[in-house]
Order: sequence, then C-alpha cells, then structure tokens
Amino acid sequence: MSISRNNMPIGFFDSGVGGLTVLKEVKKLMPNENFIYFGDTLHVPYGEKTKEQLLDYSKDILNFFHEKKCKAVVMACNTTSSTIYEDIKDKYYFKIYPIVQTVAKVLAKTSLQRLGIFATPATINSGAYQNEIAKYNSNMKVYGQHCPDWVKIVENNTSQNAESIEIIKNDLNIMLRNNPQKIVLGCTHYPFLLPVLTKFAPKELFIDPAANFAHAINTDLTMSALINDNNSEHTEEFYVSSDPEKFKNSAKMFYEINSEVKEICFN
Repeated sequence: MSISRNNMPIGFFDSGVGGLTVLKEVKKLMPNENFIYFGDTLHVPYGEKTKEQLLDYSKDILNFFHEKKCKAVVMACNTTSSTIYEDIKDKYYFKIYPIVQTVAKVLAKTSLQRLGIFATPATINSGAYQNEIAKYNSNMKVYGQHCPDWVKIVENNTSQNAESIEIIKNDLNIMLRNNPQKIVLGCTHYPFLLPVLTKFAPKELFIDPAANFAHAINTDLTMSALINDNNSEHTEEFYVSSDPEKFKNSAKMFYEINSEVKEICFN
C-alpha cells in the first residue's frame, strides 16, 4: 500500500543532541507527524569541521533521509545551515529547512538595535547571521561570538561541573560588554546551558531560536498542504553514528526518548 506524501516523516539532523531542542518545539505544533532524528555523534562537534567535511557528512545523512522517504528535512544545526545550505538546498526532492536563514529573517523584523549571537566557530566565521539579518535590516548591530567549548560540555553532560560553569560565565561576560538587548543561542546545543547562563543573566536576555524555527516550518508545511492528515498514530525514530547510550543519556536534559536509539554507519 502506498503512503501519501503528507504522511511521510520529517527528518531532523544535527551533530548530536542539540537538534532535539528543535524537534521538541516542532512536535508541540505538529503532534501528528512522524519524525526521524539523526545525530552525527561520530563527528561532533561540527563547529570545528571544514566545509568539505560537512558536505561529505551531510550527503550521507540526506541520502539516508531520501531512503526513509522523508517529505521534509530540518537542518537543525546552525553550523551546516551557515556553511553548506546554499550548496545542497536544490539537490533533493524534499524540502530542506535551514535554521540560520529562517531565524535570521524573523529576528530582522524585530525592533532590536543590538543583537548578540553565541555560536560555533564555523557559524561565526561564516558571518551567516550578520549577512542574513542585513538583507532585511541593515540598521541592526550584530555581535557574533564563538563558544568553542559549549558543544562538548553539552554532549558530555558536564554543564554543572565547576570548570564548565566558569567557561560559560567567562564567555557570557565577554558578550555582555557589547550591551546586547538580546542574545541568540545560535547553536541548538546551547539551550541545554540555560540553567547555567541564567545564574548570571536574566532569562529574558536569551533567545532560543527553536520556537521561531518550528513556527516557520509549521507555516510552510501547512501552506504547502503537507501536514500529516492521519492523526491515529505517529512514530519517532532515533539514529546516531556512534554511542547510542551516551546520546540517550545526554538527551534526558531536554527530551525523553522512549524508543531504541539505533547506531548506523555510512562507510
């Protein structure tokens, strides 16, 4: 029996657990959808990888989603969105939603004058947030700052260690010198660190882009008539490229995975 395109799954990918922050928000808005999540834990962190490496990893992952007959793929990774989206966006039959380009357009429409961006080295070096925001709002000052240790802190679940707290606090203090009105957590891993960040600054200062991103995805799938019309049941599948137990344990901070996390290798 053939499956209608509406009922095909939505794929999500990130270098590890970070993209679960986006999946959680999308699931709130679209509870009837079927989801497939891939965490490329073998190659985490993406923020230190070259563009060529990211293209290589993404090719395997997107081919995997093609085999899984996904109707759309969420690039729940700021690093890949900022460095390789333009190279791969038209190569597949499914829609690909990039977090940086989508969220930057939303932020540009706000009345903010000074915006901070915490992100990986690759995202900051690409200038993606600054360039995308400038397309719609040339008056907004954007302060980008990379936080090279934060992804590892999240993936290793060490955010409450004294050494990790000191690293996060020092990075925050550097950003605060710019007097930003808001700070974007420009890597999907970073919202996991809000319990630490909010010890040193008000919670309202931080923007988790996941909610804005989820709304944009929901709107576009609705306008494209691709929302799942079968509300009887939905499925979730989780895959990683290494260490499924570590992934599942780290995910507990933000998302409860009730199924087996499967390990797959593309080589």
